[in-house]
Order: sequence, then C-alpha cells, then structure tokens
Amino acid sequence: MFSSATSLPSDPSLPNAARSIRLLPDLLISQIAAGEVVERPAAALKELLENSLDAGAREVRVDLEEGGIRLIRIADDGVGMVSDDLLLALTRHATSKITSLEDLERVASLGFRGEALASIAAVSRLTLTSRRQDAAHAWKLGALDGRVSSPEPAALAVGTVVEVRDLFFNTPARRKFLKTPATEYAHCDDVFTRMALAYPGCAFTLAHNSKVSRRYAPSDWQARALSVMGEDFAEAARILDEQAGPLRLMGLASLPAYSRAGRDAQYLFVNGRFVRDKLLTHAVREAYRDILHHDRHPAYVLFLEMPPELVDVNVHPAKTEVRFREARGMHQFVFHALQKALGARQTIQGDGAAQAGGASTASQSVADAGLDIPEDQPRASSRGASGGVLGGVLGGSAFGGNAGGGGSSWAGSARQASMSYAAEPRRYYDVVSHALNSESASDVTSGVASELVANYADIPADSAGLPPLGYALAQLAGVYVLAQNAKGLIVVDMHAAHERIVYERLKTALDDRRVPSQPLLIPVVFAATAFEMSAAVEAGSALADLGFELAAVSPTHLAVRAAPTLLRDADIETLAREVLKDLREFGISAAMTARRNELLASMACHGAVRANRRLTLPEMNALLRDMEATERADQCNHGRPTWFQLTMADLDKLFMRGK
Repeated sequence: MFSSATSLPSDPSLPNAARSIRLLPDLLISQIAAGEVVERPAAALKELLENSLDAGAREVRVDLEEGGIRLIRIADDGVGMVSDDLLLALTRHATSKITSLEDLERVASLGFRGEALASIAAVSRLTLTSRRQDAAHAWKLGALDGRVSSPEPAALAVGTVVEVRDLFFNTPARRKFLKTPATEYAHCDDVFTRMALAYPGCAFTLAHNSKVSRRYAPSDWQARALSVMGEDFAEAARILDEQAGPLRLMGLASLPAYSRAGRDAQYLFVNGRFVRDKLLTHAVREAYRDILHHDRHPAYVLFLEMPPELVDVNVHPAKTEVRFREARGMHQFVFHALQKALGARQTIQGDGAAQAGGASTASQSVADAGLDIPEDQPRASSRGASGGVLGGVLGGSAFGGNAGGGGSSWAGSARQASMSYAAEPRRYYDVVSHALNSESASDVTSGVASELVANYADIPADSAGLPPLGYALAQLAGVYVLAQNAKGLIVVDMHAAHERIVYERLKTALDDRRVPSQPLLIPVVFAATAFEMSAAVEAGSALADLGFELAAVSPTHLAVRAAPTLLRDADIETLAREVLKDLREFGISAAMTARRNELLASMACHGAVRANRRLTLPEMNALLRDMEATERADQCNHGRPTWFQLTMADLDKLFMRGK
C-alpha cells in the first residue's frame, strides 16, 4: 500500500524526496509555462500575432522597442472582446477555439491551448484593451506579477491592442540570456515575415523604435511572396500548384542558380502555420538533390493545404513541429510535386530569365512568358538510347541515322521533309541542315535541302513558333555553343548541358530495369587492381544492369566487352574504373539504391561531350533541341547553370546603343 505523502515533514532542509507534495501557486505555474512558450520577444510576438489573425484581423500593426525587450505592442481590427472575455483571456487554459477532443483533433486555428496570454502576463507588465463592434466603448485591464486589475472603460476603435512591457523583468535569470536588441529584433522580424507570408490578405506594418521598417498591403499569396523575397528571387523562382485528392501544394521555389549558403530563405506552411518539419524538409531536399550544387540551400515559399484531421499540430510547445497521419504519402506528394515543377521545361523571359512553363505543375510563370514551347513542336526523345544529340555528338546521326551510311537514308529524309514542309516548315530544318552537311548526300538531296533551308532563312527571326533556345550560330573556344532565339543570344555550356541530358536518360533507362548495352568490336583491356578484379566478379549483375559486360582475361587484367549505348563515345577504361570504384566503396546494394543517382551522375560526366570537341551546326542544334526536351536541363548534375540568355536590350546596353 502507498503511504500518504502529506504525513511527511515539510522541513525545507530535508531532501526533495522527503518533502510534502503541494500545489504550485498560479503565478509560478504560469512562469513555468512561459519558459516553454515564451523564450524570447519573438516567441511572445508570434503568439500575439496568432491571436490577432485567429480573431479575423484584416490589418495588424506591430510596434517594438529595443528589439521587443522593452515593448511589444500589437494593434488589430479583429472581432474584439467584451469585459468578461478580457478576464478569461488572461486565465490559463481558457480559450474560444476548441471545446472538446474532437476539436483538438481537427484544429483549424493557429492557437488553441489558451495559455499564451497568461504565460506572457506572468513575465511582463501587460495591458489588454479591446472593443467589439456592437459595444458602446472599449474595455481595458492590466496584469502584473499574477495580479489582474478589474476591467475599466477605455477609448479604442473596433479590435484589440496588447502591450507587453519589460519582458522577463521579474525573472532575471531568463532576462540575462536575451541577446542584444538588434539580435532580438532580427528574430522578431523573422516571425513578422512568416506571418505576412502566411496571411497575404491581411495588411501588416512593423515599426521598431518608432520607425516603420516593413509595410505590406493586402494582396494575393504570390504577390506577397515576391514582395517579401525580393526581385532576385522573383526572377529565379518557379511557381507550382499541384493537387492530389485533399492535398494541395502551391508556392514558389527557386532555381538552383539562386541557391544560398544558409536556410534563411526557406518558408514552409501547413494550413497557414509555419513549421519546421523534418519529413517535409527531407522531401524538399530530395527534390533538389540532382540539381543543387554541393552544400548550397534552395529558397522557397511553399503552402501545403490539407484537411485538419490529417495533421496533428499539438506536438510541440511552440507549435512549429507537426505529425502527419500518412507520413510516407505526404513525403512522396511534396517530393514529386516539387520535382516536377523544377524539372518543367522552361520558357524564355523578356528580361532573359528562365522560368517554368509548358508543364502541368506550373499554373503560370512568375512573369508572363515572352516565348513558350509550342505544344506541337517536335522534340527529340528523352528516353531513347539513340537519336537526338546522343546520335550526333557520340558518333551517329543527329537524328537516328548512321553517319557515313548510304546516301539513300538522307535522300529519304529530305524528300519526306519536302512533302511536309508547307505544313510545318521548322519540323525538318535540322534534318535538312544535316543533309546539306552530309558527305553522302546525293545531288538531288542537296538540292532539296538547299531549297528548304533557303526558305527557312526567309522566316523572320522573331516569328511565332521559334524554339526557345533558338538555332545554333557557332561554337566558341570549343566550350560554348552560341545560338540565336527570338530574344537575342543564347550561350550554352555544351558539356554541362550534355551531361544533364545523358544523366536523365541513364536514370530513365535504369528505371526501365536495364541500361541498353552495346558490344564493343574490340574489347577494352586494362590492368586492374585486386580490388577492381574482385568488384567486377561480385558485381556482375549490377554491372549488367548498368550496361557493362566485364570479364577477367588474366589474374591482373579486365576486359570491357560491352558498354552503355548512351556512353559509347566515352573513355571506356576510365568509365569502367570509376564504376568499379563506386561499387567497391559504397557496396553493391547502396550503389544501386541510395547512391544510384551519384553513380549515374559520374557515368554521365564521363560520357558527356568534352571541351574542345568540334561540333557541326546540326549537332549543336540537336543539343539545343534535346535540352528543351529534357527535364531539369537548366542545370548540370552539380547544380551549375547550363545556359544563359543575353537579350537584345542587354547587348544594346553593352554597346551603348541609343545613348
């Protein structure tokens, strides 16, 4: 049987275990709660802003002094409170937002515990003034050291004003851990920004030491996000709006070129509540993994909407962490929605910026597109093992034919082009251009091709339907492809662009269970280390899936008898050594699952066209067309940009034309 604890002596000199159990004073209870809820001025500001927004405020003004340490004043035009409500508002666990467990399981408001105001009042000098629209006047009361004054009449328009002065004045141990006013203000500014992003229909004003520092007028979520994040973000952001059943993800996500050194520009909201959720953060990071450079971080403003019963918001004192009923499904939804938006084919902006377009994940560009990819524009396949730039650059025809083959192939292509030219003149431009450059083209073929190219030359450069990346003009220093489109000059890093194309095709091929393989006429034999010999034997099946056939021809030599078709022009020995190295270092299982993309990226890098490789105009054009047809072609596998646009206005500015 348990003995009664109250029978024990209460001598304070005795150890804690020997003292009697007593109820804590209400003030101490509130101060303990404040330690969890109100750790700094920014935390108090967050709770008070949530109350204003839950009250239906359409305009909120925040005044701070000394970073919020000396004063936090919030005035809103919400529904207000009557005198009886004022007293209850400062009572712990008194709230108008939930009444039962069922309400708690589907919370739609920002606040719901009813302890924030009481906790703040316990560690500050608090004044609360409020008026309902149907009331004759406002009511006001104050709180100090747990004592609450009686409500008294006051003058105020409709809404509520909360003043919090001298935060932690009666808890010096907590106050001494506060940082400088400048640091505390920075935290308050961050909280203010989050609230402004989450509620664009509300007007927000922030003043510090009597000077207005931020002001946002009511707007839609996209305009608010761009005004908060700035012009640079707007030029590098892609818009997404994806829905799956009751789930919806919308927002703006930056291209990798706008990546940052820290996570200061990452805002993720769940039903209007800013959260730091590991599950969602991991989903976003995975979506950027193939295109983000090293340790850089993306910038984004994302809004995830779902029925309240699918998410539990009551898992953290500050309500910044949540739990999902279907965590895996939520992760996959966010990952795929963002990945599709980032991989959407781009449009070329009037100001030279690349934006999303032509994909179901983007409802519109951040700015209206000046030139889009026509729906009927023919594109090279992004899945095939031959054709497209992989044919032209890696040894074959740029369009699936065989370089150096019979002239009948090119004659047939040109005749087919001639038959269809009247309906779709640009469809066959690259084909006939290659026919003109082909040594095997017959006189008849060349004549037809010359006529078609001459006709194409008569089409104005800015006519509708021109490909977004235009047509190649020349190759610069064996590294860059120069092309002209309707907006001006396009500069393409040919290795980076081709690397992305090869990488995406390798991923697609491996997803289809096996990378196409091509036997080598003469096997490539090289001296191998003991580790490489053992890896080749143990990973035979994995190598076959990647398109390789390796065999030991002696105790110290390996022979590559087949290589991936997509990489047939690569340095086979170096490529094989790199693959064996990855398989040996990370293990066969990890290399084919968790590190699969890194392995394919390494293969793509070795298989991409190298610098100083001379390309013909048809091969350059094939590269441009494949870029337009490839997801995430704006960046290489390491997150570097693959192309830039210089508009005519940019060029005119360089040469001071018109001045």
